[in-house]
Amino acid sequence: MIMSCLLILVKTTLIAQNSISFRVLDASNQEPLVGATIYINPNLGAITDINGIAQLNGITEPSITVRISFIGFKTQIRDIEVAPNREQPIIILMSPDLEEMEEVIVTTTRASRSIEDIPTRIEFLGTEELEEKAVMRSDNIAMLLRESTGIQMQITSPSSANQSIRIQGLDGRYTQLLKDGFPMFGGFSGGLSIMQIPPLDLKQVEVIKGSNSTLYGGGAIAGLVNLVSIQPEREAKNRYMLDRTSAGGMTFNAFHAKRGDKFGMSLFATGNLQESFDPNDDNFSDIPKSRRVTVNPVFFYYPDQSSQIRLSLNGTFEDRLGGNLDAIESEQGSMNQFLQENLTNRLSYQLSYDKEWNGNRKLAIKNSWQNFDRTINQFGHSFEGDQWASFSEVSYTFGSQESSWVTGLNVYTDSFKEGSITISDRSYSQVTVGGFIQQVSKLSDRMSFESGLRLDRNDIYGWFLLPRFALAYKVNPKLTYRIGGGLGYKTPTPFTEDSERLSFRGISALNLTDLEAERSYGGNFDVNYRTAIGEDWTFSLNQLFFYTRLQDPIVLRRNLGTAGFFFENADGPVRSQGMETNLKLTYKDFKLFLNYAFIDTELQYDNINDQKPLTAKHNIGAVLVYERHGKWRIGLESYYTGRQMLSDGTQTTDFVIVGLMALRKFERFSLYLNLENFSDTRQSNLEPYNLGLNPDPESFEVWAPLEGFVVNGGIIIDLD
Repeated sequence: MIMSCLLILVKTTLIAQNSISFRVLDASNQEPLVGATIYINPNLGAITDINGIAQLNGITEPSITVRISFIGFKTQIRDIEVAPNREQPIIILMSPDLEEMEEVIVTTTRASRSIEDIPTRIEFLGTEELEEKAVMRSDNIAMLLRESTGIQMQITSPSSANQSIRIQGLDGRYTQLLKDGFPMFGGFSGGLSIMQIPPLDLKQVEVIKGSNSTLYGGGAIAGLVNLVSIQPEREAKNRYMLDRTSAGGMTFNAFHAKRGDKFGMSLFATGNLQESFDPNDDNFSDIPKSRRVTVNPVFFYYPDQSSQIRLSLNGTFEDRLGGNLDAIESEQGSMNQFLQENLTNRLSYQLSYDKEWNGNRKLAIKNSWQNFDRTINQFGHSFEGDQWASFSEVSYTFGSQESSWVTGLNVYTDSFKEGSITISDRSYSQVTVGGFIQQVSKLSDRMSFESGLRLDRNDIYGWFLLPRFALAYKVNPKLTYRIGGGLGYKTPTPFTEDSERLSFRGISALNLTDLEAERSYGGNFDVNYRTAIGEDWTFSLNQLFFYTRLQDPIVLRRNLGTAGFFFENADGPVRSQGMETNLKLTYKDFKLFLNYAFIDTELQYDNINDQKPLTAKHNIGAVLVYERHGKWRIGLESYYTGRQMLSDGTQTTDFVIVGLMALRKFERFSLYLNLENFSDTRQSNLEPYNLGLNPDPESFEVWAPLEGFVVNGGIIIDLD
């Protein structure tokens, strides 16, 4: 009798507990969503498998409320009637959440596609990241680039504070810097370009790492950076920013943009005042004294809804004094008091015409011109010159969303004329004509392929054939693989990090015909994974592996027995390899970013295999951000830099930088405070030196921050 009752009780319990299966699909293509979360409460839930199927067991209620979520898709809440012995899974169709996953359109590859649909690996900095970096450094983009994984901002001169952008351990001259698709910075202006580009008028920044000379011609061996400006819209945008620092700096930025039916315009203007700053009391400016003004009006004309004419004018004027504080005060250097003055004037224009037909055909015509005039004055040495550069291109886009093509022709001119005060004239002139063709194809719902081929003809160095490819395979909506590679080249000029450090003193006349162009090949492979964890958590991971080999690198040599220098091609390559890891974890209003870069850049010439000087193998970053949309943005960040090799073969110590930023938004304005490097990590605290007594401070190698702890704060006014 007791046994019978127990059997009845067990049977009743089993009948009362039911199981329900679900199959979660992407509504747009019926593909299964792997890793979607289905749950009734925190103790009862499941995650979909490779077929998009998940099963909930142990259900005792006659009806349940189920929540289905997946990153990038709208969360669904469904009331389900529990039917015993249900065999077929319940189909759930998920639609993309356009508010959560705002479509990001990138333009660097000329494809103008969503970043999700391009096989080439592109790192993207949007409005939020740019706003954060702008309040941390409002006068230039050095901070913005420095805190990206695998990118190093290397100071090439302690007196002028010139900085060079290094991607994956390669010198700055191997990175192509673009503004709205125009190659506007480099050569003679390369060391100062980063310091003269404010971020306030930027909409986004796109970074492609690795050999990409196929896209815009020679120079993109390490990668390219495209700075994309804000476009005017129907509603006027007015933004003003005033920033003040504890290091004696003040910056005022103003931006206006407005579009009408036929005409539109934007205007960006900035003024920067910086006093000399000496935190270690060695009577030498760790931040030079400078005065800079930039004016950039842009005019738009819209003949019809499918065409646009754009004219951008730019003028940047700067006077920078660095060195001994007494010499800066008197504006007079001497044999015992080092003073360097950099006078720069940059004038440029960019003109473009774009016309579209039927949404899949486009004609683009571009022309730009720039003049960069720079004078370096110091006791016993002067260097002055003008660089004139132009870029012209016509391209035609055609095809469909499944297979699009871009073909075009372009012409680059680069001419440098040294001033009359010179012992050795290093003037030069080059013209490069190129043709290119690129395509992006969607091979299947999971696989897409991008390729390109460029043929360039330089009037001095001859022909360059540059193939490039990239392949992306989407295993499922959460997991994607990418692989890509290509060839690159760089024609010689006298403007390198080493010559910049010498202020071009003692460098013999450059005989271009005696040198070979530098050539490269390289590739990268990355894995991208992202998922949702419950309702409030998201997790993403990108793992990149890279390799670049640079043939015939140009190096600066000392003439034996003299104080002079000359350029030659090294007898071996430069090899850069490593990996980058980027992890992002979000919980409600909190975001945690972790990154690690292993950069192994080796000089394989002169019978040595040494790590490249001033290039740390290990770099780690951690950033924790709290953001309440429209109210608060608070960020705590920490960066570790490993040991570096100096030119004399000695090693530096490693160091950590810690900073804190807070931004409070109101309806029409925002207030911010940034405690940059509040750990006061600076080179003078890590090694003893006195630049004020150094007769040749330009030979001093900078491997850690010089200015230390700096506080800046200000106000941003938005009158949209």
